Amino acid sequence: MGLAKEVSESTQSGTRMTAQEVQELYTEKGEFYHHFFIDFIRYGKALKAFLKKSRCLASNMKVLDAGCGTGILTRNLCEIAQEEGSTGITFNAFDLTPAMLGLFRKWISENGREDIKLHQANVLEIGQLPQEWRNYDLVVSSGMLEYLSKDELGKALRNFRDLLGDNGTLAVCITRRNFFMKWLIQYWWKANMYTREEIAGIFRDSGFEVQFSWFPFPYTYISLWGFAIVARKRK
Repeated sequence: MGLAKEVSESTQSGTRMTAQEVQELYTEKGEFYHHFFIDFIRYGKALKAFLKKSRCLASNMKVLDAGCGTGILTRNLCEIAQEEGSTGITFNAFDLTPAMLGLFRKWISENGREDIKLHQANVLEIGQLPQEWRNYDLVVSSGMLEYLSKDELGKALRNFRDLLGDNGTLAVCITRRNFFMKWLIQYWWKANMYTREEIAGIFRDSGFEVQFSWFPFPYTYISLWGFAIVARKRK
């Protein structure tokens, strides 16, 4: 769920976290988050299965991981590229929390990846990104948009739209609203949840055609957590 740490607002309780508070939360719990969700829950493998099923990666692409956290989406895309023989791909990634970027940088260094560039930024302020970080073929994001209110989510999606090339693809995973996620995501991780109808409407209003997908077997249980979405600019 690679979490860029944005301003948080609970749609149920009305509480609101500042960007600094969210940074502190994931500075303290970043490694636990990765080990629990990515490794123990096997969310990392579920993401890889979803990305492979979506067939959204090809040679010579320019890819952006928005709210990269520890980099699980980019790591999976690197593995998929190697398995499928895709080459010439450029990876950029940003997150709000330096501690999470530090964990990602450690993996990049250990694996000798010179094709991945990182930057600290807020998804609501894309002017913080390097000027050349535009015209992407693929933008991916997981577990970050929950830290935005409805209005902020729309702004983030419009920012994604501006960052995508004309034929670019947006692949997003985001928490669904249900009883179980209320305890795990809203109370424990202080994030928001959305219904399918809310998500569809916000994507549509932000200029996207949206297609809801699912996490393939044997990771279908992850669909209890959230939505897997592939979207493209509405012409």
